[in-house]
Amino acid sequence: MSHIFCVPQMAEGLRHARNFAPDRWALKALFTGGAPNPAAHIHWWLDRGVAMVDGYGMTECGTILGMPLSARIVREKAGAVGLPGPLTRVRLVDEDGREVPHGAEGEVLVHGPNVIRGYWDREDSALGADGWLRTGDVGRADIDGYITIVDRRKDMFISGGENVYPVEIESVMASHPAIREVAVIGVPDSRWGEVGRAFVVLVPGKSIAVNELAQHCETSLARYKIPKTFVTVDALPRTASGKVMKHILRDEFLTA
Repeated sequence: MSHIFCVPQMAEGLRHARNFAPDRWALKALFTGGAPNPAAHIHWWLDRGVAMVDGYGMTECGTILGMPLSARIVREKAGAVGLPGPLTRVRLVDEDGREVPHGAEGEVLVHGPNVIRGYWDREDSALGADGWLRTGDVGRADIDGYITIVDRRKDMFISGGENVYPVEIESVMASHPAIREVAVIGVPDSRWGEVGRAFVVLVPGKSIAVNELAQHCETSLARYKIPKTFVTVDALPRTASGKVMKHILRDEFLTA
């Protein structure tokens, strides 16, 4: 088997599988989508000669962004989901609908013949009055136009007046060798309004102290982004397609 299409969670399960070795499969590339993919995981595959090629899409418009097969570009822009496909236009806009500059966060809007016109048996349209589909995802484009999905708007939380995107924190934490999986949510806090809470699945046989987790985050994150609490769990709740069900983590915290 030389090429595989899967969600990042499946790729993680594969690389942690007992006796798995990419060279035995003559594996050349993994095409991933459907969930955020930390740069550390992408580098792991690249270091073993396998290009992990990310893309981005949704039911309402199909795949709209994709990375090239170039291992050099994938490594250089690890974590990005690529450039728009043919006939597809993508904009990143602020809350007032104005396009944001390179490096700034904005909601991903899509326009093209691949975008649906509406939902079956529903009066509300999938499109805005201008014909652009609002995805609900927040992205950031670099100077070359490559887009990175920062997070879902609904998963962002505000701590001390600052926007915090859990995916950024998860990507940093996932680079620690003792961490297999991680999910971060915002929880109420009397002082800051909201703070981060990280749920961590450790690599079997590994252990890590809470202060070490915080120190690891400090190397790459501003202090207000560092989770205030860390919880070790056996597994994260996921959908059948491998996406983390963060609403379950929030509900468990609020009802605890």
